[in-house]
Amino acid sequence: MTDAPTPLLLTPYALRGVTLRNRIVVSPMSQYRSDPGGIPGDWHLVHLGKFALGGAGLVFCEETSVSERSRKTYDCPGIYTDEQARAWRRITDFLRANGSGSAMQIGHAGRKVATRAPWDGFSPLTAEDAAKGRPPWSGLAPSPIPFKPGAMVPKEMDADDIRHVIQLHADAARRADDAGFDILEIHAAHGYIIQQFLSPITNLRTDGYGGDREGRMRFGLELVEAVRAAWPADKPLLIRLSCVDGKGGGWHMEDTLAFAHALKPRGIDLIDCSSGGIEGPLTLAVVPRVPGYHVPFAAEILRETGIPTMAVGLITDPHQAESYLQANSCHLIALAREMMWNPNWPTHAAQTLGQNPLPLMPPSYAWWLERRDETRRRFPTGQETAAE
Repeated sequence: MTDAPTPLLLTPYALRGVTLRNRIVVSPMSQYRSDPGGIPGDWHLVHLGKFALGGAGLVFCEETSVSERSRKTYDCPGIYTDEQARAWRRITDFLRANGSGSAMQIGHAGRKVATRAPWDGFSPLTAEDAAKGRPPWSGLAPSPIPFKPGAMVPKEMDADDIRHVIQLHADAARRADDAGFDILEIHAAHGYIIQQFLSPITNLRTDGYGGDREGRMRFGLELVEAVRAAWPADKPLLIRLSCVDGKGGGWHMEDTLAFAHALKPRGIDLIDCSSGGIEGPLTLAVVPRVPGYHVPFAAEILRETGIPTMAVGLITDPHQAESYLQANSCHLIALAREMMWNPNWPTHAAQTLGQNPLPLMPPSYAWWLERRDETRRRFPTGQETAAE
């Protein structure tokens, strides 16, 4: 190791009353592996726990539904019952005990519900699924537009539906606090219900929740206000945005900047920058999939609004990640599939950047690896003798 200054990537980062040990974030990754009743189980404990052992500063659970009706699939986890909250507490306790902050991402799929898993094409549930005990259900949306051919027509939300969905998010925030999460993020991207209200592609309303940009922003802003009021004042509140819509181009970067300016006085502490998803089941390739393809969005929001940002999208190399922080393009670096491939990415990044990785490891690992390194230094050729 060298005596080089600590890279920004490995420095602590504070938001409100929460301080992360470094700026490496494990981004939400849907698993479709919940136990019956939307309860996170052993899969989630092991899947998320290994990222804490690997040295991440913050570990997000996957997008988690605020109600039974708002799930994409039968296998999505929830945070709408006390039993679910207790199951999440086991996971947040483990993450905290091993040095990582924990983050809950709450979401409502709106019209994008009642589907099979992504490896089955997110195809809508049918009578065949109903015969197997998994009947389809109808979604809610600003306008009655199915998300794909063959999907159910969602119910156009009336005033009572709007109030109820907002309340569901506030209730989820309280349960997330009970479950021990340090940070809460509202999922307003990837074609879920808030983005459905924001986009003129999916919001054809003519009342106060539709029409011009101000009207289309109203639902999301009211929801943020309710969640901020329900979430503890000393805990950070984040929001994930699709900075551009995707196909059809109904929502553009100038719209995101206007929305961000409106979010700032409502208590949003950081914006998680993504894109696409308004049409089709997944985040669409609406911008070229080059390394760091969401970083320009994060940099522009930070520059124009002063709100801290997090960047994600083909960030795989420690020097690449450090360069974004050094350029003041974002405050946090998020990785997803790279963490699946290498859950010890943070410790490897520390070594790559000339730092000692052992402090990021639990003692049960660090002690043994330090002994290994000592042996390597003493016997560089591997010729250890019996006398030694």
